[in-house]
Amino acid sequence: MARYFDDFSVGERFSSESAAISEEEIVAFALRYDPQPFHIDLEAANASPYGGLIASGFHTLSFGFRLFIDTGALADCGMGSPGVEAIRWLAPVRPGDILRTEAEVAAMRPSGSDPGRGVLTMDFTVVNQDDTAVLTMRSVVLVRRQAGE
Repeated sequence: MARYFDDFSVGERFSSESAAISEEEIVAFALRYDPQPFHIDLEAANASPYGGLIASGFHTLSFGFRLFIDTGALADCGMGSPGVEAIRWLAPVRPGDILRTEAEVAAMRPSGSDPGRGVLTMDFTVVNQDDTAVLTMRSVVLVRRQAGE
């Protein structure tokens, strides 16, 4: 069933499926976008304060957001985002970690400039297999309103 702006409610929660992040994914992402030694070189990572290879925070963000997108919550109504209010990297993500994303509608309002859309403020938390939060993000999301609303 298609969802639109008025189908959401403040406090509504979404929970993604879980997925493992591999060493190969971590290194490939970092080589392309964030080639710091503790993301790409096992020996350097072992000697780092992290004591081993860790995912780039930007990889964790992308991985976790993909998990949320796969819930389908925005499939029919998502129109992108004008920005992120806050991102916090709380714990390292390591090869083999199993992540899932929890999302909650924190606020919502009709758009002031376009009656065909609404604005959701959403809080995202990416957690690992131990239920440890590894990332939090507050984002603004533009969503379609159903015709005639």
